[in-house]
Amino acid sequence: MRLLFLFSLTYLVTEEDLISAEAGMPQLDPTYWASQGFWLILIFSILYLVISKFFIPRIKNNLEVRENKIKNDLDEAKNLKELAEKKEAEYMKLISEAKKEVTKNFIDTKKKLINDLNFKKESIEKEINKELEKTQKDINELKKDSINSINIIAEGIASKIIHDISGDKLNESSIKAVVSDTSKRKIGEYL
Repeated sequence: MRLLFLFSLTYLVTEEDLISAEAGMPQLDPTYWASQGFWLILIFSILYLVISKFFIPRIKNNLEVRENKIKNDLDEAKNLKELAEKKEAEYMKLISEAKKEVTKNFIDTKKKLINDLNFKKESIEKEINKELEKTQKDINELKKDSINSINIIAEGIASKIIHDISGDKLNESSIKAVVSDTSKRKIGEYL
């Protein structure tokens, strides 16, 4: 390609009958073409060297730095995502274990409370039964005492009534026997 360009440039420089303007444009005058070609080649060569040696390496370096930065950022994001997923899995595992432990503690506490309540209920029922038995005994003793007291009072009243009505004093053992017999027959109606 370069060789073809050089041949065509040489041909154009040496050929004098090409399109040119005698008094017009100097760039179309073939006598100036050699110097114009020289300056063209020189300027484009310098421009090519400056661009290829200074600008393109900097642009390539910036592109590589940017690409490496993006790649590192993507790798770091991927690592952070994996770490976040691991932490989330650990967190969910801890939550499920905590839920299981809470459920277990709840069930254990409920069983313990039920056992404690049953134990206290049984002990209270035993105490109540003891108190009932004691109270029943006291009531039975009170009944016996009250029956005896009633019999004594009835004997006193009966003997006073008989004494007031008849004026005689009856035998106390007879009055006791009658009152005792009457109270035995009638006591079931009232007690």
